[in-house]
Amino acid sequence: MYAKALLTVLLGSGLVSAQLNTLALRAGLKYFGTAVDERRTTTDATYMGIVNNTAEFGSLVPENGQKWDSTEPSQNSFSYTRGDIVRSPAWCHEKQVLANINTRHSQLPGWVNNGQWTRASLTAVIETHIANVMQHYLGQCYAWDVVNEPAADDGSWRTSVFYNTLGTDYLPISFNAARAADPATKLYLNDYNLEYNGAKTNRVLEAVGIIQAAGAPIDGVGFQGHLIVGSTPGRSALATALRRFTALGVEVAYTELDIRHSSLPASAAALATQGNDYANVVGSCLDVDGCVGVTIWGFTDKYSWIPETFSGQGDALLWDANFAKKPAYTSVSSVLAAAATGGAGTSTTRPPVTTTVRSSTLVTSSRAATTTSAGSGPESPRWGQCGGQSWTGPTRCVSGSTCTFVNEWYSQCL
Repeated sequence: MYAKALLTVLLGSGLVSAQLNTLALRAGLKYFGTAVDERRTTTDATYMGIVNNTAEFGSLVPENGQKWDSTEPSQNSFSYTRGDIVRSPAWCHEKQVLANINTRHSQLPGWVNNGQWTRASLTAVIETHIANVMQHYLGQCYAWDVVNEPAADDGSWRTSVFYNTLGTDYLPISFNAARAADPATKLYLNDYNLEYNGAKTNRVLEAVGIIQAAGAPIDGVGFQGHLIVGSTPGRSALATALRRFTALGVEVAYTELDIRHSSLPASAAALATQGNDYANVVGSCLDVDGCVGVTIWGFTDKYSWIPETFSGQGDALLWDANFAKKPAYTSVSSVLAAAATGGAGTSTTRPPVTTTVRSSTLVTSSRAATTTSAGSGPESPRWGQCGGQSWTGPTRCVSGSTCTFVNEWYSQCL
C-alpha cells in the first residue's frame, strides 16, 4: 500500500534503494536499530553482515548479555563476556548502543531472588550492580533500560524481589543509582502492551510520576512493541499512547518491536497486513515529537525468540529465515522515505527532541463495560487477550475471569 503510493516520490528523491537507518535519520529519528543475538556473532557470517551494515542499523542492543543473570551471576562477581559484543571498534564508532541494566522481575540469578533482604541490604545490592555494570560501559551507550516491566498485565504492580521488599521505592532508587554511575546517558523505563492504552499504560504513567516526584532522573519510556498481526492498534491510536508519556517531559521509543503471526504459515494477505501494522507503528513514532527511534527485536525469523515462547506463532520480523526482505520491510522503508521526503505518510515536522521534565497531572481512564462470552470453544487464560479489532484468537476466558473491554483493539481476561 505505502510502496505504490510513494513510488513516484521515491524515484525522484534518490531514496528508493536507501536502507532503514539511512531513511530513519533523514526522517528525523536518531536511529533505527536491532537487537543482536550474541550466540550468532561468531557462527553466522550472513547474519553479522546485516548487523554490521550501518545503513540498515544505527543502534544495537544485546538481547540477553547485559541482563543481571549474565553480568552478576554470583554476588559481587561480574562477567561481561556476552554483553561486550557491543564494544567492538566498528560498533562503538559507527553505531549507538542501547543497553540493559534491568531492575526487573525475571532473568535474575538465584542469589538475588532468594536472598533474605532488608530494605537497606537490597538497596545496596541494586546500587552496587548498577554502578559496576554501567561504569564498565561508561560513555559507550546512548541509553540504558534501567527498570523493565514494572507493571503486570492487569495493571497492578508486578511482584518481584524488588517490589516485595522496597515497594515502589525501588523505582527511584534504581534511577538515582544509574545517574550516579553515568551522568551523561539516557535512562529509560521499559514495558510491553503500553501500545493498547489500557490499565497497564496507566500504571506505567504512574511509575514515571513516582520517579519524577522523588526527584530521580528519568529521560525516556520504551514501548517494547511485541504485537500481533491484525491486532496492532492504528497509527493515530499508537501516537496517542506515545504522547501520554511525552506530556510528562520524557522521550519515547519503540525498543523491542516485532509483530508476530498468530498462525503459520502466513498467507499473502497476512504478510500484507503485517506490513501495514509495521508501517503504522513506525509512522506513529514519526508523528510524535519526542519519539526518537525504533529498535526491532531481532531482524530475521531464523533467530526469533517467539516460536519458543508462543507455540505455532512467529515470522514476526522484517527478514525471513533465509535473510530475504519481507513485505513488511518494504512498508517500513516506504513510510520512513515518505517522512524523509515530506511525502504522504507523515503528518508532522519534527523539531529537536527535548527531555525537560515538567509537572503534569496523571491522566487515567475508566474501563468500559465488561462482557462475558458464552458457549464453547478455545479459552484465553487469565490476563490473556480475548478480543479487539481484527482479533482472531479465543473470545472466551477460563473460568473465574471475564473478557473485559479495554479499548477497541484490546479486551483482556480479568
